Amino acid sequence: MPLVSGLIPKSLSAQCKSASLLMNLYLIVKTLHILSATVLFGTGLGIAFFMFRSMFTDDLQQKYYAARSTVLADYLFTFPAAVFQSLSGVWLVWYAGFNWTDTWLAVTYILYLLAALCWLPVVWIQIQLRKLIEESIRTGDPLPERYHRLFRIWFMLGWPAFFGLTVIFYLMVAKPL
Repeated sequence: MPLVSGLIPKSLSAQCKSASLLMNLYLIVKTLHILSATVLFGTGLGIAFFMFRSMFTDDLQQKYYAARSTVLADYLFTFPAAVFQSLSGVWLVWYAGFNWTDTWLAVTYILYLLAALCWLPVVWIQIQLRKLIEESIRTGDPLPERYHRLFRIWFMLGWPAFFGLTVIFYLMVAKPL
């Protein structure tokens, strides 16, 4: 190795090291971006499952546990993953030199915005559901009609976000348009 390294100009060697570091940074950010997408999608799907399953029990304590855990999981996992997705996505598009207006990226922006616009009221609804369950536990009264109405809205808002994120996964992999 010492014989070869003497043949490569130091400036070229430094450029190669710099390029290698940047490539490693790109791969690290891309890996973290993929992991955060997995957390965003997986946590969303997982908490939706448990919240949905709580609909099938009359035990208010079980409903309360599901609602409380769902709200907590959104704060601990979904929110940070969504923020990181946005920031790392912007950096990856910039660093990789993609055209910001490529159709596959434009569709991704729209779907991500749709998912966010569904998720924000969903979080508010989850908090309201938790409060309504708390009140029913405290008073011993059955859950009010508002609980059931909000639960239906919560359920319906989950579908556009789920399908939107599913399509985003495809667009990120295939970049078809």
